[in-house]
Amino acid sequence: MVKALGKGINAIIHGNQLKDDEVVKDVKLKELRPNPYQPRKIFNEETIEELKESIKEHGILQPIIVRRSIKGYEIVVGERRYRAAKEAGLERVPVVIRELSDKQMMEWALLENLQREDLTALEEAAAYQTLIERLNLTQEELAVKMGKSRSHIANHLRLLSLPMEVQQLLTEGKLTMGHGRALAGLKKKEQIIHGAKKVISEGLNVRQLEKWIQQLQENVPRETSVSKRTKDIFLKEQEDVLREHFSTSVHIRQTKDKKKGKIEIEFLSVDDLNRILDLLKKD
Repeated sequence: MVKALGKGINAIIHGNQLKDDEVVKDVKLKELRPNPYQPRKIFNEETIEELKESIKEHGILQPIIVRRSIKGYEIVVGERRYRAAKEAGLERVPVVIRELSDKQMMEWALLENLQREDLTALEEAAAYQTLIERLNLTQEELAVKMGKSRSHIANHLRLLSLPMEVQQLLTEGKLTMGHGRALAGLKKKEQIIHGAKKVISEGLNVRQLEKWIQQLQENVPRETSVSKRTKDIFLKEQEDVLREHFSTSVHIRQTKDKKKGKIEIEFLSVDDLNRILDLLKKD
C-alpha cells in the first residue's frame, strides 16, 4: 500500500510516479469513473481539446492512476487524460492500479491539481474544507500538510461564507480572490452583494473596494473633529495589524469618553474560533 498520508506534499507528488514493480494494464474506458473527491469542477475545454489531439497522434503517454471500486475503477490521478481519451473515442486506456484509502484519494486529488496551480480560488477552498472535515484536521494542521501558510488556508475558507451569487461571480472570473476576501469581511448579505455589483459596474480594484468597505463600516460623520480623525486613523492602523494577524475582520470600538472600549474579532465557524483562540494563546 502506498503510504503517502501525512508525509506532506513531496511524498504524494513522488507517489504519482510509476514504480519499478508496477504493471501498466489496459482497461476499458467505460470501467473508469471520476474521482469522487475531485476538487476541480470546471475543466478547460480548450486544454481538453489539445490533449485529445495529442492522444490521437501519440496515444496516452502516462498511465492513469486508479483504484478498484465495486464497479470498475475510480480515477485517482489523470481525469484530464480520461476526459480527453473519451473525446478521442478510445475504448481502452493504460492504467496503474493502486490500493488507496479515501483519505489518500482526497489528498492525491487535491495535490495533483494544486501542482497545476489553475484551480479556481473556490475550488481550492472547497477542497481544503473537504480535507478538514474528512480528515478531522484543524486549519493549522492542514496548512502544515499542504505546505501553505495558515492565513492562506483561512483566507480561502472565508470565501465559502460568501452568498452563492457572489461565489458564482468568483467562479466566472468577474471577481478576484482579493475582492472575495474583502467582501467576506462584511456581515450583511445585502452589503456583500451590493459590493460585488459595485466592483463590476465601476471596475473597482481590491484597494478601492477595501476603501469603500472601510467607509461603509466606519460611517464617520463629516463634522468629525481633527483630533477624532487622527484617533480614527490610529485605530484603523491597529485594526489592519490585527486583521492581518488573525486573517479575519477586526474592529476596535471606543466609548464616547475614549477611556474604554472593546475589540471585536469575527469568526466564521467553530473551527475558525478555535484557530483564533490558538493564536491568542500563543501570543
